[in-house]
Order: sequence, then structure tokens, then C-alpha cells
Amino acid sequence: MPGPVNDPRTPAGDADEYSATALGSHWFEGPGPGPVPDRVEGDVLRFGPGVTAFVRQHGSGATAAGVWHGTLAGQPADDRRPPGRRRGLRRYALAATVLLAVLGFLAWQRYGPGVAVRDVVVRTSPDGPGCGGTADVVGVVRTDGRPGTLTYRWVRSDGTDSGLLRERVVRGQKQARLHLLWTFEGRGEYRARAELRIVSPSRHSAEARFTYLCP
Repeated sequence: MPGPVNDPRTPAGDADEYSATALGSHWFEGPGPGPVPDRVEGDVLRFGPGVTAFVRQHGSGATAAGVWHGTLAGQPADDRRPPGRRRGLRRYALAATVLLAVLGFLAWQRYGPGVAVRDVVVRTSPDGPGCGGTADVVGVVRTDGRPGTLTYRWVRSDGTDSGLLRERVVRGQKQARLHLLWTFEGRGEYRARAELRIVSPSRHSAEARFTYLCP
């Protein structure tokens, strides 16, 4: 029986090694490629097509970087209101501001400070009354039109005093007329003086002079 025929171009030892290597590569295969995770670094994994689909649809480098670093959640972060809604909110805010201003003004008019006196004048006829006549001395008090009470007194040059008197003024009334009736009797001549003193809400005074003459 003839022996094995060797190829003079291939040594025997090399042929054995080649067969073993070929056999090993046939029976032993390396492990297949493993699944690719959504993220390699960090401790957050996102599943499903949310992030990937968003990046494919919005292929911006800044958007992809934002999604990768966790600053985006797979959807746009633009939460601005529509222009029409913003205009409506501004209109409502302006209307509310105007309404509050009007209510505040009305409350101030009703419950705010009371009447304030602007000025006071006193008038009468400079000739005075005739014999046994009565002088009508009129004090005119001008106010700011707010409601309140005027407290006043008349002081006469004969040493008499009317005592404290009060006059109620209503809203919108910007003038109050206060009268002093001074009656004279007998014959003679008397130089008279009548003074109006406002005690409250603030102090003011004015006077008028006249002459009583009865020959």
C-alpha cells in the first residue's frame, strides 16, 4: 500500500497546523454583536422611539445635543402662548387696572377726608340799619365740595358771643352762607364790627364793619 503523498510545496508540519486552524474556525464562532443601548454614559436610559424620532424629525445639532444631555424630553420646550391670547390677557389686565382706579377714586370721595375750607369772607351794608333796625351780616364760606360739618362762632364788638354753631354741608356744595342778625335800638351812633371765626375743620376768620346811626 503506498504511503501518503506529500506536496513538495507544503511541509508536513504546516499542513497539520493548517487543517487544525481551518477546523477550529469552522466549529468555533465568536459572539455576535450585542444590543446597542440608547445611552452609553450616565445612568438614565430612555426606551421607545420618542427621543430618536424627535431627533430624526428635528435634525438640529443643538437639539440633538440638548436631548443627549437630558435638557430636552423628546419634545420642543417652547411653551409660549399664542399672540392672540397674550393680547387678550393684556386687554383684561388694562381693564382691571382702570376699574380698580375708578373704584379707589369713588371710595376716596365717599370715605376719604371731609370738607376743607378754602376761604371766608363777611359782608353787610356799610351804611348799617336805620333807627331800631337789624343788620344782616353774611359770612360766605367756600369749600372744596366734600361733605362735612363746619363749626363756627360769631363775635360782636359789643362783647357778645354766639357760642359754637354748626353748619352741615353736603357733597358738591362748595359754598355755605352763615347769617348773623344784629338788632339795634335807640338813638345815637355806633361803629359796629362782626367777626366770623371758623373753628373746624380748620381755623379761619373774617369780619365786617358798619355804622349804626339814628339821629
